This record gives sequence, C-alpha cells and structure tokens, in this order.
Amino acid sequence: MERFIVWAQGLAMTLGGPGLFALAFLDSSFFSLPEITDVIVIWMVTQHESLMVYYVAMTTFGSVVGCLLVYAAGYRGGEAVLRNWFSADKITRAFEKFHRHGMLALFVFALLPPPAPFKIFVLMSGVARIPWLGFLTVVGIGRGLRYSIAGILAVRYGDQAIDFLRHFGKPVFSVLLLVFLVIGVGYILWRRHSARVLRT
Repeated sequence: MERFIVWAQGLAMTLGGPGLFALAFLDSSFFSLPEITDVIVIWMVTQHESLMVYYVAMTTFGSVVGCLLVYAAGYRGGEAVLRNWFSADKITRAFEKFHRHGMLALFVFALLPPPAPFKIFVLMSGVARIPWLGFLTVVGIGRGLRYSIAGILAVRYGDQAIDFLRHFGKPVFSVLLLVFLVIGVGYILWRRHSARVLRT
C-alpha cells in the first residue's frame, strides 16, 4: 500500500488535476483504493493551497464518472451483477437500508470516508433504475462535500490533516451529516408551513 501511495503521489504531482481525476475514477469504478484518494487530495492541497478548489473539483468529477460506470453496470446487468460482486449477506443488509432510506442512503455513504460500504449502493442504484440525473446529483453533492472537507482540512492543518482524517474522519463526517439532515428537514417543514399559510 505504501508503494502505491508513493506511486499515486508521483502521478498526481506529474499530472496535477488529471492525475486526481484518474485516481478518483479508479477508486469509484472497478478498483478499491481505500483512503488513498483522500490522502492524495490532502497532500496535493498542502503543496498548492491556491489550487484547492480545482483539485477538489477534478477529484469529485473523476469519482462521479467512475460511479456512473458502476451504475451503468448495475442498470444493464441487474441483480446478477450484484451477486457476482458481493456476498448475499452484504446485499441483504444494503437492500434493507436502500429500501428504507433510498437516495438518502446513497448520499450518506457518498459522504462518509472508508470503510463505509459505498460502492454496493451505487450498483444497487443502477439495478433499481433510479433516474440517472438524480443519481449524479446525489453522488456529486456527497463526493463534493467529502473532498471539500478534505481540502479544507489540508489548508487548515497541513500534513497533519491525514492523521486527523484517519482518526476522527468518521465522527466529523457523521456530525456534518447530522447537521445537513437537520437543515434539510427544517427546510422541508418550512416549505410545508409556507404552503399552508398561502392556502389560508
């Protein structure tokens, strides 16, 4: 793993944004590179803080394109693809969450860092034939927030952001997720209240 990180750092340093795009694409499609993409984003931002927005955008774009490839595999291959990739137990647990929470489950796992089981929900979205525009929107927002947080941590803490993300990443992302959910629920309730007021 350390060798791969060194190679990935070299690729990112040589290619810049396109290198981050390639790593995120690989990680989100048919390869698993747990934590490596986040680590490289942080490392690149510490080298060039002024390019943080560009690096985050390229990483997010690469991840979304990779997810779209997995979504397409699920869309075309159906449940057979799920059974080829994952155990029956994982499929059952993911299906229960997906059935209960739908796109919210996809957003949650798009935002959370590894080892959150994100890819199975991407594939399941294709199998369920969720509209591709809604799928891309949810994944784009989730991944964009995740890599933006990594970039902000890199600007704030430098190289120490890598250790911070490894030790406190999940609690931090969970708290942020809770904040977004509260804001979302509050907005929905406010809209409903406003609609009632207008009707009276």
